[in-house]
Amino acid sequence: MARYKATLEYDGTDFAGFQRQVAEAGPTIQGELEAALARLNGGDPVTVIGAGRTDSGVHATGQVIAFNLEWSHGPETLARALNANLPRTIAARDVSDCEAGFHPRFSASGRRYRYSIYNAPTRSPLRERFAWRAWPKLEVAALQAASGQLIGRRDFGTFGTAPEAGGHTLRTVREARWSGPDEDETFNFYIEADAFLYRMVRSLVGTLKLVGSGDWSPADFESAMAAADRRQSATPAPPNGLCLIEVIY
Repeated sequence: MARYKATLEYDGTDFAGFQRQVAEAGPTIQGELEAALARLNGGDPVTVIGAGRTDSGVHATGQVIAFNLEWSHGPETLARALNANLPRTIAARDVSDCEAGFHPRFSASGRRYRYSIYNAPTRSPLRERFAWRAWPKLEVAALQAASGQLIGRRDFGTFGTAPEAGGHTLRTVREARWSGPDEDETFNFYIEADAFLYRMVRSLVGTLKLVGSGDWSPADFESAMAAADRRQSATPAPPNGLCLIEVIY
């Protein structure tokens, strides 16, 4: 039996997140993958491990998974067979052999996300599938000033909770920057860290949006972050603007 690594792209709109649910909360990315692989495995179950447990409604272009499978036709043929058995909203961009000890989550040294804000007064049904529409107009200079405070080893307890009970909220952010607005009136926030807290990116964006709209100053943002108090965060941004774009090894 060989171990395989795959990079996934998916539209998370209609899924209850990546992770298979104990109670039925709707279809999941992991559930669809395991069902597709079981069909390739003669009906026998196949367990999929993911690098990131993306929330309900969150998308990915660079999610990484691993699984063990008896397969004798090579990785390229496996990729085609897997995609033929997956819904159109999920695709394996590539499949390769990997070492038996490779773990998508624990072997990773970092992850990179993009959050998109469609900054316009009128709704756009197509853009809003993958972006949060926010108005009034955002000031990119204020967004950049506040985001610059995220770089380095910080306690991000204001913006999320540890994935495991009793875990710490220290994380190292290596990139935090905004681009835009582009010709589609969209701002993109890029953030890379060694690891992320639960809801961290969405909470950061929801709070940074207050800075961009002038409701908060960059100093207000700095004070909220220094408090390491979840009550100091704004309401998290909606999931549809968030995309896991890279897992770093």
